[in-house]
Amino acid sequence: MLISSYTGKLVPLLASVERAAELKQAARDLISLDLDHRQTAELEMLISGAYSPLTGYMQRADYESVTTTMRLSDGTFWPVPITFDAPEKIGAALALGQRIALRDPEGFLLALLTVGEVWAADRGKRYIGGAIDGIALPQHHDFTALRLTPEEMRREFARRGWRRVLAYQSEGALFSAQHAFIVETAHKHEVNVLLHPVVGEIPADEAEYFAHIHGYQAALPRFPAASTALALLPLPPHGAGLRLGLLKAIVARNYGCTHVIVEGVSEVALQPYHEIVGVHLISLEEASCLASQEMHRRFDLGLEIPAEVSFPEVIAVLRRAYPPRHAQGFCVFLTGLSGAGKSTIAKALMARLLEIGGRQITLLDGDIVRKNLSSELGFSRAHRDLNVRRIGYVASEIVKHRGVAICAPIAPYQATRQDVRRIIEQYGGFFEVHVATPIAVCESRDRKGLYAKARAGLLKEFTGVSDPYEAPPTPELAIDTSDIGIDEAVQRILLKLGYEGYLK
Repeated sequence: MLISSYTGKLVPLLASVERAAELKQAARDLISLDLDHRQTAELEMLISGAYSPLTGYMQRADYESVTTTMRLSDGTFWPVPITFDAPEKIGAALALGQRIALRDPEGFLLALLTVGEVWAADRGKRYIGGAIDGIALPQHHDFTALRLTPEEMRREFARRGWRRVLAYQSEGALFSAQHAFIVETAHKHEVNVLLHPVVGEIPADEAEYFAHIHGYQAALPRFPAASTALALLPLPPHGAGLRLGLLKAIVARNYGCTHVIVEGVSEVALQPYHEIVGVHLISLEEASCLASQEMHRRFDLGLEIPAEVSFPEVIAVLRRAYPPRHAQGFCVFLTGLSGAGKSTIAKALMARLLEIGGRQITLLDGDIVRKNLSSELGFSRAHRDLNVRRIGYVASEIVKHRGVAICAPIAPYQATRQDVRRIIEQYGGFFEVHVATPIAVCESRDRKGLYAKARAGLLKEFTGVSDPYEAPPTPELAIDTSDIGIDEAVQRILLKLGYEGYLK
């Protein structure tokens, strides 16, 4: 007999084929919400039964009770609120008993949510509590053999004759110290091992996601083949510490595990919860491995990883996902007034980088983008903001795939530039270059006659004349083309790129 699920009954929320067909028909007339990656992963945990005994998103009484006491309002132990948030405008318009169609980011129908309660959340959103009718699990096209629901995992344990199973659920890479601890713990407690890496945090189109799983696959042969299994856990982010550890323990029990390794929580802190959760909680407070930040620093700089930290085959996988800086993508984002020299510097920089070689370069000049990507936009503040965000999105895709993006829009607003920086820095380098040529010099150049038209009132909302330019407070470089030539300006950028390690 396998261990029972948490509270004694596994509660998958997936409707029968006949019922799903009825729900799909009903969904045609309902409001639809497209979920983000985190929300999709959370819904998958509910539909699959991994969150048993929950039958939907928590309503306010359960939410507040869990937040303060780690118990549902009926007294059942539960450590983490499971909620659904929607924009304020949508949440405020919902009526109790109303049904909403929940879809993945591509519009694939996953479930219907029956609204039980709506209340204010943080950051202009509202929480929606209510029951879930699952129609389909999210579609995955990667590692499909490793994506087992709790029911499927339990059937696999039964097939193998496993009654005692140790779960190791981690968001990070598997290093030598964790391997040694898992093997030692399994031997000590006479249990089989389920390696259950958490994949609900990273979208499946990220190199980091594949590196995470490939690392486990590379290390798998170092575990006893007859007593080790590998599967993926679509758990989304839920903070850290004791509450997360206890949530993972409940989930592990629902998957059929009897023992759980809890990272970063002391044995003393776990002691009161062994009987409550009903599995054996094993503390792994510290492991002798490099911190994630130090590991990334070494990968960035192409430095060696000590042999005792992890196995060579795992490090090789991680190096492919986290190449040194000279093999990463980066963006040079030139911003400044019209006529400051941005486009000229951008074209000269592209030529120099192509001359150096070894890189795919894309130029996103303001005028070129306006013609080919944003031809329908005007020059209102909202439209200029949207234009820069489009440039930022395209540049982020280029950098993600290890290319070089050179952007040269006016980009007058600091908040928008900061948003662009945030989306690009996830994937590679970002270098803001303020082409800080004074407006008097820019206006004296005025090759297109734009300043003259703006001064005459013929151009409305013209940056520097009738609309403000918010100068970057801390750019990587500030260049004034009124006192240096283009070649010198380009050389300053190349020196900066080389110093930061992005050029060999």
